[in-house]
Amino acid sequence: MRILSLAVLPLVGSALASSSTRPPLGYHRTNKTAPACRAVPGGKDWPSTDLWAALNKTVDGRLLQPAPPGAVCHPTQPTYSSAACTAVQANWTDEFFHSGNPVSVEWNNWTNDTCLPDASLPCSGEGYPVYVVNATTPQHVQAAVRFAHTNNVRLIVKNSGHDYVGRSSAPYSLSIWVHYMKNATLHPTSFSPTNCKNVTIPGAALTAGAGTQMLDAYALTHTINHTVIGGNGRTVALGGFITGAGHSILAPQYGLATDSVLEMEVVTPGGDILTLNECQNTDLFWAMRGGGGSTFGVLTSVTMTLIPSPEIMGMTFWIGTGADNTQAFDMLAWVVSQFPDLADAGISGYPIVFNTVKNFIDGSDTFIKGIIGKLIVPNTSNATLLEGKMHDIFSHVNATWPKMFGHYNTTYYPDFQAWYAENYDPSPTGHENLMSSRLLDRPALTNDLDALKLALAKFSAAGQATVYIVSGPAVHAAKPRGGGNSVLPVWRRTYVHATATIVYPSNNVSISDAAKTFTGFFSAAMKDLAPNTGAYMNEASKYETDWQTTFWGDNYHRLLDIKRKVDPDDVFWCTPCVGSERWAEEADGSLCRV
Repeated sequence: MRILSLAVLPLVGSALASSSTRPPLGYHRTNKTAPACRAVPGGKDWPSTDLWAALNKTVDGRLLQPAPPGAVCHPTQPTYSSAACTAVQANWTDEFFHSGNPVSVEWNNWTNDTCLPDASLPCSGEGYPVYVVNATTPQHVQAAVRFAHTNNVRLIVKNSGHDYVGRSSAPYSLSIWVHYMKNATLHPTSFSPTNCKNVTIPGAALTAGAGTQMLDAYALTHTINHTVIGGNGRTVALGGFITGAGHSILAPQYGLATDSVLEMEVVTPGGDILTLNECQNTDLFWAMRGGGGSTFGVLTSVTMTLIPSPEIMGMTFWIGTGADNTQAFDMLAWVVSQFPDLADAGISGYPIVFNTVKNFIDGSDTFIKGIIGKLIVPNTSNATLLEGKMHDIFSHVNATWPKMFGHYNTTYYPDFQAWYAENYDPSPTGHENLMSSRLLDRPALTNDLDALKLALAKFSAAGQATVYIVSGPAVHAAKPRGGGNSVLPVWRRTYVHATATIVYPSNNVSISDAAKTFTGFFSAAMKDLAPNTGAYMNEASKYETDWQTTFWGDNYHRLLDIKRKVDPDDVFWCTPCVGSERWAEEADGSLCRV
């Protein structure tokens, strides 16, 4: 989920804290005969041209060797074209451009700035995959997995490239691009899981290919007046979203997206095509619902329960004050402390704290601090609840802190699709982007407002921070089929998913290092506030220190055991991902055992 309402802000301040750039090393090489590193182009183990040609035949001619999209702007590159460069530059901030390209991702730093559409910068393409299988069937995925395993080639999976922790691109790799796996089937009244004797799950469901994006899923389910529990970004694709847990503005009322999963089809690291549900392959079914993408296999399709599309009472609001008001964060801490009560009352939304930003309210040259956001109450056409809660908040702010100003208004939407059409995330892409996040429970939000004040001030130091109300009663009480799922257990008591994002100039090692350090500062600030919670692994810092506990908590040991059983040779590797401790990227991009 990216920022909804404010312009992306540059990196500010100085490097304040340090964070690890490599996961803790808990596992060491045990198979002395296995290659120490994955094969690289030009190396003696790299597959021959004939082997690549054979793979191309197996996948029906869908093996690609694409140039980096920015190469068209570099006169030294074979794909150089002045006209094409103009088009690429014009579209570089468009999420659909990156989603529709076989190797491009939405944030430049995950390809190491190796070929941006700027002729004044270097272009080597070394941050991108060497080959791509444009998979449209499970058999295409199966062939790519088996090829990579047999030939010791690094394997990655790209869906849309909407990936905040950099799993969708890697040097010297074969990429499985599942973007066009969009086949979808609606089950309007019920769904019967495969090989589950006498099991029929009432209610509508959707079976969708892993490449189905939120824009597609919402439009399709709307045709039967239902909706998926999904994200707000249009290019968020079901594969990575579901496997990472999947928060939603509908989650406080209906549960996490992963909680709605009834069945999955996956290609395992051994190259088998399996169906996972409550009756078969139950360990892997548990692991794939929250254990993370690109780890236990490739999701090729998923079946999810649908909910009747609710009418929505929506609200936009803001509260602001001059940036020099020393009571600004006292006010902000108190407002954010009200969020658990809002969620318990049926309210969810996407608030954003802003810290010393240009005055976007009146367009003047002044600077302000405050909070802005969107809230909803599903299943009502009555604004009384939203307006009553916000009236109480405004009244307390006005009575307690002078020199505050604000506004709110409500809008009725006849169904979720109508709300989404006006309120989807429009944030630009094509820049350097690092994130830190933390899940906040009621104690973190209400027990010590001075601690919350300090944490919010630090966490928003780059200009803004989200405090999304995307968990609540339905997440806390969820009972996923098949005996539960592997999402971080802290979700079952979380109310707020807080994120801080740093955007910084490209192709500058010093600034890049400072940005990584700053994410460590953000993470530490929120850990001080909520030491016993964790983070949503799809939207977090790649450089978290105790990432196993931060992303999976007590589930990590079971997840690691399943990983070792289904993928003993580490065919799938990403970081920070379950079981990644046995490998690390070297300075030259090679992936080697540790």
